[in-house]
Amino acid sequence: MSEEKPYDPLNYETITDNLVRRLLDRAPVSLPPGKVFSGPGIYLLYYKGDFAPYGAYRFTEETQTPVYVGKAMPEGARKGGGEFDLTKKSLHKRLKEHARSVEKVENLVLEDFQCRYLVVEPVWIPLAERFLIQRYQPIWNVCIDGFGIHDPGGGRRKGAASWWDVLHPGRPWAGVSKEGKTPEAALEKLQKHTASE
Repeated sequence: MSEEKPYDPLNYETITDNLVRRLLDRAPVSLPPGKVFSGPGIYLLYYKGDFAPYGAYRFTEETQTPVYVGKAMPEGARKGGGEFDLTKKSLHKRLKEHARSVEKVENLVLEDFQCRYLVVEPVWIPLAERFLIQRYQPIWNVCIDGFGIHDPGGGRRKGAASWWDVLHPGRPWAGVSKEGKTPEAALEKLQKHTASE
């Protein structure tokens, strides 16, 4: 006879489940959101366009798999600061950065993207992001990665291009495609990933 575990409202899984449910209850909006808001948080990006390789991930009423899961931490969070300024527009700024990335590439159109976002207390953000990536396995997180890379600055732009930048050329700071990293190889990688799901 198996015993049922007692419900713990402060259990990490319970808290994460509550966060994710709250995020998914929000209606998708344009990227970037028209409304300016403050605070850090988590977000999902959805693609509803006609780029054929993403057909299996196209956002519809029935298929709501994000192509990317991300987070925006408050300024100073990576340095371990104690108090965060939650009046900064960290999450809105991050979504605007993503919109600019999409606008720069040759084979994607910004109007084909939507997002869901949730302003969250900083302590819960990494936990929710990790859960969402594990749950959805978004292609821009686990297969065609590199979308979320920030512009590294002038002196450090000579690195290797990410898989995302190889498949979606156009970001001026994307780096150089190394041997073996071609659009064809990126598509093959994506096809294998899609077949394994």
